[in-house]
Amino acid sequence: MNGLLLLADDVAAVPSIFRPVSPPAESIRYLSILVFAIAAVIFLIVEGILIYCLMRFRHREASEKEPPQIYGSRPIEIAWTAAPILIVVILVLVNARTLWDVTRDPPKPKLGDNTLLVTVVGRQWWWEYRYSSYNGKPLSFVTANELHIPVSNEGVPRPVFLALQSADVYHSFWVPQLAGKTALIPGRTNIMWFQTQTTGLYVGQCAEYCGTQHANMLQRVVADTPSDFEKWLVGQGKPAADDPAVAVGRKEFLSQSCVNCHRIRGIGATGSYAPDLTHLMSRQTLASGMIPNDPEGKNLRAWIADPQEIKPGCLMPSFHLSNDQLASIVNYLRTLQ
Repeated sequence: MNGLLLLADDVAAVPSIFRPVSPPAESIRYLSILVFAIAAVIFLIVEGILIYCLMRFRHREASEKEPPQIYGSRPIEIAWTAAPILIVVILVLVNARTLWDVTRDPPKPKLGDNTLLVTVVGRQWWWEYRYSSYNGKPLSFVTANELHIPVSNEGVPRPVFLALQSADVYHSFWVPQLAGKTALIPGRTNIMWFQTQTTGLYVGQCAEYCGTQHANMLQRVVADTPSDFEKWLVGQGKPAADDPAVAVGRKEFLSQSCVNCHRIRGIGATGSYAPDLTHLMSRQTLASGMIPNDPEGKNLRAWIADPQEIKPGCLMPSFHLSNDQLASIVNYLRTLQ
């Protein structure tokens, strides 16, 4: 419920296949409208015949004359056999064409090709993003739950390629305004691509039931201008901030079992089971989109104190920290911009 309310606060972030901003999503919208139109025509014909029969042959006073008995009609049988076959053939052809449009490689410019490559790893119940390269330059940092991408502009396409993997069970990556649903299968890598010219926030969620918190495995894709995206890349590539004022909190964090799951680059926390926290406060949300990541740290404190209260069934336990321990850890994490 918290996640749904959070999404509802941003009108532009309403997921809809009827508001596409990328070529794959546009192909899916066209297919959806075509299928809906075909279904509507079939519905109107069937309902029209039904209503006609109800009115034409409604109950009347008994007649001594027996109505004519019809035991078969070859034209009618041919019609109701041929019509469904024709409809299925049309649907198969348009689906095949859409599948081709969605899965084919986009045209790429030469010289660096401005392509962003990211490996997406689905986990119970959050998203891990491993940035591999952009415009031919290698990248080697990891973020969680919020995917930043550059937009195409001035005739320069900036396609985004996602290598989709799963660390545990089946998941499905789905951001309706950008592309269709693609499965994340353990032991296999699937590929998705999209590109957009429109900056903004695009939301989606896991579309394959994956356990207790499946409905709250939310996605946020932030489309930045090329200059803002490159600034974001520079910031994300840096190690964690080292603020002497929160040295007590950093020491407290390292003394807890948080480091067994979480990674913070530059301080020796190398866990890989839970989200990378190196630049935690640069994200807009916590718990995979469930609650806002407010600068004051109120929601962060509530999340650390009792994760099960916010996301029941999640794999992060409560460590029953004292108020002083909790305050010092939150103060430290708030410096990770």
